[in-house]
Amino acid sequence: MRVDAWKLARERGSIEGNIDAHRLARIADLLAPGPADIAWRVAGAADAEGRAALAVELAGEVMLTCQRCLGGFAWPIRQEGSVLLAASEGELEALDARTDAEVVLAAGPVDPLDLVEDELLLALPFAPRHPADACTLPAGTMTTHRRT
Repeated sequence: MRVDAWKLARERGSIEGNIDAHRLARIADLLAPGPADIAWRVAGAADAEGRAALAVELAGEVMLTCQRCLGGFAWPIRQEGSVLLAASEGELEALDARTDAEVVLAAGPVDPLDLVEDELLLALPFAPRHPADACTLPAGTMTTHRRT
């Protein structure tokens, strides 16, 4: 599905859906097996200066693998972000230089799932782990003891 991002922004329209995050190419390898249903919404907006933008909202939960104990755990997703729209590569570069906001090229129709995937990447931890007291040692792991 591709949408006219400029029309969506101008009319303050919105589109929404659900996706299994395992279907997103840049996300799939970061997830542990298990449910990963993400509800998403992309809505037309404008930034404080009146520039066309899209607001992206995500909600759901994914399973991750703890880097400490290799056990699986649920990671809640509650993410909101926005992106400015650029009509050309030149405008994208100019906006990038003038603002800290994310900017996307919207010279043609935009796939909202690309925006969802980008936002979901931002919502995931760099090194997933649950609290230290929740970790369990994987089967077959040896513990070390200090000699006295």
